[in-house]
Amino acid sequence: MNRVSDVARTFGLNPQTLYYYERIGLIPAPERNDSGYRVFNDQDLARLSLIERAKTLGLTLDEIKEILQLQAGNTLTCCDIHERLRKKLEQIEIKITQLQELKAELLPLIHRCEEQLSQQKIHTDCGVLAEEISVGKS
Repeated sequence: MNRVSDVARTFGLNPQTLYYYERIGLIPAPERNDSGYRVFNDQDLARLSLIERAKTLGLTLDEIKEILQLQAGNTLTCCDIHERLRKKLEQIEIKITQLQELKAELLPLIHRCEEQLSQQKIHTDCGVLAEEISVGKS
């Protein structure tokens, strides 16, 4: 049996995160020892491991909770997981596109700043952002 501090350390979490997971129903209320401390068994640790792995895949806590509920009801199928992972992949692809567009906007600004810096205009007022704002309004 592992206490909150041990489990938090094992998973690299703040102990408050474990309390939060319990509050929102991601993990069941752990057993308590004679002193009243929460203690986690192997099943709890396996569930936390699944939660942390799902988080590294970009799943939200709500998405993880839904998967855990299906799993608890023994109705989690490969099709369910496939559907959710495909949906997450689509969201990631949209985000990548948005980030690439942002990068395309930032690179010219960075190049203008670098030009000014190369001309020893280090201490001059940088109007690069102001120029972009006024250009965008035209």
